[in-house]
Amino acid sequence: MKKLIIINGPNLNLLGKREPNIYGSLSFTEFLEQVKQKYTHVEIDYFQSNIEGELIDKLHEVGFNHDGIILNAAAYTHTSVGIGDAIKAIDTPVVEVHISNTFNREEFRHQSYISPNARGVILGFGLQSYELAIQSF
Repeated sequence: MKKLIIINGPNLNLLGKREPNIYGSLSFTEFLEQVKQKYTHVEIDYFQSNIEGELIDKLHEVGFNHDGIILNAAAYTHTSVGIGDAIKAIDTPVVEVHISNTFNREEFRHQSYISPNARGVILGFGLQSYELAIQSF
């Protein structure tokens, strides 16, 4: 059984409430339960933090003992050299995920410090972006 972890960054704990026109009305907890029921052949762990250092610590913790990491670093995607470096330092492949198409949004969201170190990038398919990432492993 493959062991994956989904790591979500800042403000993604507000999914279902935050800007539903962009992010939808389903909470991530509700979505995660559906995904776990659909992908019973995959062990899916989950972690969310609004704190950059906690995201880096989690990458260090799981970066040598999981088969894959699905990372939505949210706003830190565009600002965190530290998270990019953490991905470069671990063995576990990372797929960068975004719910929205970041290239349809503000200019600063077109830059990613995650992408150069990621196995791949999936964006713009809503919460289905996470499912596509699971399927990539």
